[in-house]
Amino acid sequence: MRDSAAPGAARGDSRAVPPTPAGAAPRRRRLLLADRRFLVLLALGFSAGVPLPLVAGVVLRQWFTEAGLSLTEIGLTALIAWSYSFKFLWSPLLDEVRPPPGLLRFGRRRGWLLLIQPCLAAAILATGLTDPAAAPLATAACAVVVAFLSASQDIVVDAYRIEILEEREQGYGLACYIWGYRAALLASGAGTLLLVGAIGWAGAFAYAAALIGVGVLAVLAGREPAAPSGGEATRGTAGWRARLRAAVVEPFADFVRRPSWLAILLFVGLFKLGEAMAGTMTIPFYRQLGFSREEVATVGSVFGLVALLGGALAGGWVVARIGVGRALVLTGLGQMLSNLMYVALAHAGHDVAMLWAQVGIENFTDGMADAAFVAYLSGLTNRAFTATQYALLSSLATIPLRTAGAASGWLVERLGLGWADFFLITTAAALPAMAIMLWLLARLPPPAAARAPAAAAAPADEAIRPT
Repeated sequence: MRDSAAPGAARGDSRAVPPTPAGAAPRRRRLLLADRRFLVLLALGFSAGVPLPLVAGVVLRQWFTEAGLSLTEIGLTALIAWSYSFKFLWSPLLDEVRPPPGLLRFGRRRGWLLLIQPCLAAAILATGLTDPAAAPLATAACAVVVAFLSASQDIVVDAYRIEILEEREQGYGLACYIWGYRAALLASGAGTLLLVGAIGWAGAFAYAAALIGVGVLAVLAGREPAAPSGGEATRGTAGWRARLRAAVVEPFADFVRRPSWLAILLFVGLFKLGEAMAGTMTIPFYRQLGFSREEVATVGSVFGLVALLGGALAGGWVVARIGVGRALVLTGLGQMLSNLMYVALAHAGHDVAMLWAQVGIENFTDGMADAAFVAYLSGLTNRAFTATQYALLSSLATIPLRTAGAASGWLVERLGLGWADFFLITTAAALPAMAIMLWLLARLPPPAAARAPAAAAAPADEAIRPT
């Protein structure tokens, strides 16, 4: 449950994979899964997923809530995740700058990972040693460092994943990465919360820091991909500018030349606004209703992720059956109305059965909407900029969402809203995006794409979910 989800800018083309003879696909899958590269990607996906719940999701908000911080302060934790939204700005630097000499012998990608990952583990450990009740700014500052290092790890892992595999292997590699990432959401999110009662917050964060060791072992076990051809020719300031132009400026300039680009951008930025506002306040809401940390971990994190994955599968089926446009309307409506389950829970109070229902319905409908939204984003991309435009759009989509999520606590306190009234507002917050979507669908044919390009797609938990 990310109350919110983009490994960043990717590169690669979108050449079609030739069809394989009947019976060859299962054999190829077995061979690919026996390949050490795919096990390395599974472990790197796990390492990439560990920090997210700790500093931009359920764990930090639970900690701040128990420490007695105000709703405004808890809401501001959504801004910590800005590093994930803006990482495309420094991704060209990690392409251009070599790792320190002692690590360069491992290669450029592995060298950077062997620098970033120990620093990331140390930053997670340092976060756990702070006391948000006494010094919340110190905790938040450590969390910002964790988020920055985590986003930097994502950049390098994305590049490693794409460079280590052939084009025909990208889909399998991405699947391994995503499943490792999702396993980490459970181990780091629910696992950390369940351990707090036994070993305290510092011990639980130490456990989470140790999980990064999975990624370190993967880097040591893996091999360095071949350097991209012509990589040395553009090194230095000119090379950094060229890569930034290729990763950001040119794809965005191409996008704004299409009809109704501003309306499309508004829709992309507002589609999950209601979810972002509600998700940031979920933990203090549960806490005030009397739900325990263990109930939040078990129902919210574990069952919530299962429901999210089920919804994503159902959403993919709906897209295939009725097309992107109709699926977007249907799933967007379901996502909007699912916020009313918070209202029902607010009236029910400490009702565990209602909590299961609320978490299940909200995450299932969000998963369906995620699938349709990814299909829509994929269809917006120009084939000349498939990977870069998808990565850029998915990153831009999270910026207004995280900003709105940061203001949600202030909104509750400033207006003196009850929880039921607040969640009614989050339901209504989805209406502008629905109106823009209907306007766009009436004037422009819906994109024909059914899924994200393999080289650019990220786990829905990170790519398009707001926190």
